[in-house]
Amino acid sequence: MPIEFHDEKNKHTYVGRRADQEWLTIIEEKVDVKGTVAVDIGCGGGVYSIALADLGAAEVIGVDFSEAMLQGAREYCAGYSQIRFKQGSAADTGLQDASACVVLERALIHHLTVTELKKAMKEARRILKNGGTLIVQDRTPEDCLLEGSREHARGYWFERFPKLASMETKRRHSLTTVGEALREAGFRQVEAVQLWETRKRYVSFADYREELLQRTGRSILHELTDEELKVLADRIESEAGYRPQDTVVEKDRWTVWFAKS
Repeated sequence: MPIEFHDEKNKHTYVGRRADQEWLTIIEEKVDVKGTVAVDIGCGGGVYSIALADLGAAEVIGVDFSEAMLQGAREYCAGYSQIRFKQGSAADTGLQDASACVVLERALIHHLTVTELKKAMKEARRILKNGGTLIVQDRTPEDCLLEGSREHARGYWFERFPKLASMETKRRHSLTTVGEALREAGFRQVEAVQLWETRKRYVSFADYREELLQRTGRSILHELTDEELKVLADRIESEAGYRPQDTVVEKDRWTVWFAKS
């Protein structure tokens, strides 16, 4: 069954890791975050709120519709005085007009219908100052269906369980759809780039397997039963040729849109 984002038992689902260097590098190349007010919409556990702070944002406001997620984020980001959190949605953040220099929406828009996507883009444009930047990061259907490999273990999920592939591609927006929503909202200089981002490095496949079975940070795996998860872990171990002691570098392919207000 799908993950229940409002359930307090899931409040730590998206904490416990940091943004990787690939992500930090591409953001630094495209956007000057230093000294800005940055808003992280759909912040989840605050992983990328911390990343924005580490890139030099003077203030980071994390927005999420789930109070349970925000509880986990507040705990995880307790050492960052420049980060604060508030409850709100992508279409209604509750923030003032032209109050942000940078807005990040990472792994958010696949939860939105096309109509909701357009509303979210308009809301981001409303809260951005003129000349500000919106960063949208998500997977297109093409990103999702790349074949499985040692680095792209996610590909094995969809090869082994086509029901996940169908579900995943249906909820992902195309390059064209996102670009049109951005331009309709009034954004200019829209650029889309592909990014291979390291999600996490594991000391051993045994550690990776354990996290997989716990569904940590992976909402779509809540669609599988415990037994199916074990089958999936076995498939990855076999297809990729892992031994229990082998290190694992897990990467995902994303599309990142940069849009100027």
